[in-house]
Amino acid sequence: PLFLNQLQKDLEEVKELLTNTTRKRVRDVLLAEKHKLELEIKNQPLPKPKDVAEEEKSSLGGYTVKINNYGWDQSDKFVKIYISLNGVQKLPAENVQVNFTERSFDLLVKNLNGKNYTMTFNNLLKPISVEGSSRKIKTDMVLVMCKKKREEKWDCLTQVEKESKEKEKAAYDTADPSEGLMNILKKMYAEGDDEMKRTINKAWVESREKQYKGDIPMDI
Repeated sequence: PLFLNQLQKDLEEVKELLTNTTRKRVRDVLLAEKHKLELEIKNQPLPKPKDVAEEEKSSLGGYTVKINNYGWDQSDKFVKIYISLNGVQKLPAENVQVNFTERSFDLLVKNLNGKNYTMTFNNLLKPISVEGSSRKIKTDMVLVMCKKKREEKWDCLTQVEKESKEKEKAAYDTADPSEGLMNILKKMYAEGDDEMKRTINKAWVESREKQYKGDIPMDI
């Protein structure tokens, strides 16, 4: 898939940068990004065999809409995701499908008012029980019930959300201004496209060159 291909290209570039850096802080940034990319690649769903994927696609027909709006709640045993879909209760039960893995789920609603609806969650914050998870069809709503493997509170739904919150907190809660700037740079690097990564890396290289020449004392 295209997204997986992009992740692998990002990972290769991070590995290349790691071989060229000598500064501990820069290396720490790159190692964190490398770990994050490897985790995302590992959690990407495996591609379906072409014939199965094509058959499924042709059986859907109509226009497919990606669902972005949802609400969620939790109890000791379940994480509950609420997805509003007008008239979903009128569909045959087999038109509402949810596939679970230990760290993901994807929802497919077929032929609702002439459209198909999909929603995918990868990198769930903590593992879930595939056997204990299910979905319920309610009036104008689908409820996805993810059974927690351990009875503990989830601070958010996905690992990516958690990392994003931690980076923001680190960037703005630090007492050291230079440390705050470094954390903001890390956030920009982690979330940036290839052009952003090249720009930041170029700045690091130039700062090192100036430091070696004795122009400016910098620790970056």
